[in-house]
Amino acid sequence: MTKLQSTGSYVPEMDETERASRDEIMALQTRRLAWSLKHAYDNVAHYRQAFDKAGVHPSDFRELADLAKFPFTVKTDLRDNYPFNMFAVPREQLVRVHASSGTTGKPIVVGYTKNDIATWSGVMARSIRAAGGRRGMIIHNAYGYGLFTGGLGVHYGAEELGCTVVPISGGMTERQVQLINDFRPDIITVTPSYMLAILDEFKRQGLDPRQSSLKIGIFGAEPWTNAMRAEIEDAFAMDATDIYGLSEVIGPGVAQECLETKDGLHIWEDHFYPEIVDPDTGRVLPDGEMGELVFTSLTKEAFPVIRYRTRDLTRLLPGTARPGMRRMEKVTGRSDDMIILRGVNLFPSQIEEILLTTEWCGGHFMLELTREGRMDELTIYAESRPEHWDETALGEHAERISIHIKNTIGVTAKVKAVPPDTLERSAGKAKRIKDKRPMG
Repeated sequence: MTKLQSTGSYVPEMDETERASRDEIMALQTRRLAWSLKHAYDNVAHYRQAFDKAGVHPSDFRELADLAKFPFTVKTDLRDNYPFNMFAVPREQLVRVHASSGTTGKPIVVGYTKNDIATWSGVMARSIRAAGGRRGMIIHNAYGYGLFTGGLGVHYGAEELGCTVVPISGGMTERQVQLINDFRPDIITVTPSYMLAILDEFKRQGLDPRQSSLKIGIFGAEPWTNAMRAEIEDAFAMDATDIYGLSEVIGPGVAQECLETKDGLHIWEDHFYPEIVDPDTGRVLPDGEMGELVFTSLTKEAFPVIRYRTRDLTRLLPGTARPGMRRMEKVTGRSDDMIILRGVNLFPSQIEEILLTTEWCGGHFMLELTREGRMDELTIYAESRPEHWDETALGEHAERISIHIKNTIGVTAKVKAVPPDTLERSAGKAKRIKDKRPMG
């Protein structure tokens, strides 16, 4: 039994939009989509050129099904327009920019007007409330601050809801536990893998996590299983809920699992219009079918996104706790080769670029994902050129690469040099990833 269940203190609260019918939500989406398409076309050269090339105009949109006529936006479009060319308002109207890591050194830059920040704060406040958060609660925010959208996204939403925020960010695990014990927060927001590290620190200090003040956990920024949820809930006697977001769409707060059902994430469809498409053909799939998640922003001023391909694989389901708003299942995988490791997005191409700067690696490598205990681990097997291989297994060189990856990409990885011609070759696309993590 969780702490909220034992106290009987959870009473669902919803705003007017969350109580709206499906027909009301769809009518609102139709009006807002018409505005967003015109706003993007009129103010962003990329969208104007893409629409013109596809032979469509914002005036061609009359009903929700018409959105399928418009072209997709992909990650390379955003990177090619680095830093500010995707903005639909003058740079002077931006009150904040964030950025995500880039595979070639160029990040994806996103920006916000004052109204965008208000929208983001609103959907995050709604997400925290849907997870069981209430005005006056203390939130221990262990998401990273800075260019990453997680920390500040949660922070502003929590303040909007009327919570007290402890902006501790990530790291310093021993201090995290100390402040949880001393400040007695009700809610923790953090990646699920780091929550397990916090659990380990509780045990190391001889503390019973079930006696902590934590009642609610809001976990996101990386995939996690229901088995991990059960372990966290049992260890802390708390309710663990899932949150979804990405910087390109707004940040955290695009969708949230509701405490009363925990049956998938309700998408805040008054601000973000979802589609599921066939990853290979781009054809729109009906609700209930598995495919790639695509989002169009409905209210964003600075950085509208039109049919943005997230590469996340999931399916859309009818609303339950919020009947007018559809749910998305937990993300089950990716339609590209991106890895999410402890909240950091990583592409094999990033590793390849680093390895190819060395003299000793011939460009053949393999990424192996495992789970040691409960933490995901990455091992990189890099094949040596024949003229550089020796009995030391290039340990010193491999260690330098490991340090470089940590400093540039932000992930900890073991790098192991292996003899020439030992890694498996493929006649087609190179198979770079072996995912040995247990599922479920």
